[in-house]
Amino acid sequence: MSSDPSPSPISEVVDTLYRTESRRVLATLIRLLGDFDLAEDALQEAFAAALVQWPREGVPKNPRAWLVSTGRFKAIDTLRRRARFYASLQGLAEQHAQESTLDDSNITDDRLRLIFICCHPALPADAQVALTLREVCGLTTDELARAFLTSPTTLAQRIVRAKARIRDKKLPYEVPDHAALPERLEAVLRVAYLVFNEGYYASSGAEATRQSLSQEAIRLARLLAELLPEPEVKGLLALMLLQESRRAARTTPAGDLILLDDQDRSLWSQPLIAEGTALVQHALQVGSPGPYTLQAALAAVHAAAPHASATDWAEIVRLYDQLVAVSPSPVVALNRAVAVAMHAGPAAGVALVEALFAQGHLTDYGLAHATHADLCRRLGRIADARTSYQRALTLATQEPERRFLQERLLKIP
Repeated sequence: MSSDPSPSPISEVVDTLYRTESRRVLATLIRLLGDFDLAEDALQEAFAAALVQWPREGVPKNPRAWLVSTGRFKAIDTLRRRARFYASLQGLAEQHAQESTLDDSNITDDRLRLIFICCHPALPADAQVALTLREVCGLTTDELARAFLTSPTTLAQRIVRAKARIRDKKLPYEVPDHAALPERLEAVLRVAYLVFNEGYYASSGAEATRQSLSQEAIRLARLLAELLPEPEVKGLLALMLLQESRRAARTTPAGDLILLDDQDRSLWSQPLIAEGTALVQHALQVGSPGPYTLQAALAAVHAAAPHASATDWAEIVRLYDQLVAVSPSPVVALNRAVAVAMHAGPAAGVALVEALFAQGHLTDYGLAHATHADLCRRLGRIADARTSYQRALTLATQEPERRFLQERLLKIP
């Protein structure tokens, strides 16, 4: 928060608390006030008050409780000022003022409520992602706009509309009950993985990855695993960690893509692999693994291979068979086709890819055409490979991907 070049010890304490506790304080203020914007203003005022009062009075015994209480009273003051112009707010201000005084025991961790409201199925998918990153992770609108290559105005409007929908539809600020939890948790995990994937493999733009988004997604998944340690939550965190472990090896210094088989595995992060592998092993022990746990198990098999030729493709095909059973989709079928090609040869894989095309699947999916091109190249079907590389090139939305495909085209005889 502070821009003072020589911060005092108190300002350093406040800065640290803002980084570590502001989302938790905000989550509780939203619960108490029932209004996102009022809570955000109250949060800022509470931290501003801390910078003024704590140097005189000392840091309170429970800073988070102090910040919540101060923010709440700042909000009540705001409502009373507004009530001079809007009489209907007077009752709301007095209602908040009459509620019991907060003490340490009242300050619960409301972040899980905040995550579930941000990922509520009544909100559009793009709004769920933006609101989660803004309110749960604390990214600014400008940071979000840079991450998603759009304008701050567009992002701000998306967030404003999402908050309005929460207010107008009176969406409950609560963790779903046991019966509704699986479906609602699925939406939360999907949002977290969407954020990670956008950072791990950018859908468009000049760079192949956006590491800051992946890091935020991992932070969100860690928070979820801490607050709701369900096996599939751990599976998702494991999947992110295992994929993130390869980041340093995925591109050249110039930003060009390096395929998995060609990566320098000495660059893979062993601490992330160890943590991810332990998590997926734990999730698998519970039984009936979900799609994120199975994908993490696939990533763990790759991580265990010291070099590409040592990959256990039979195990990977077996895991894809399980994944197809629990989460069937054309993209999963495409990935399974690649595994089959590695295990049984390119002819077996290309037949599966062409079957998908024949069924009308993935005809506008660039990776499917790139996969078909590579398998045809390996089979000596040069004309088919060229046609598919050209089709993939027309569908590519990312500069490193275009360079990769152009290079492959040039290498075809």
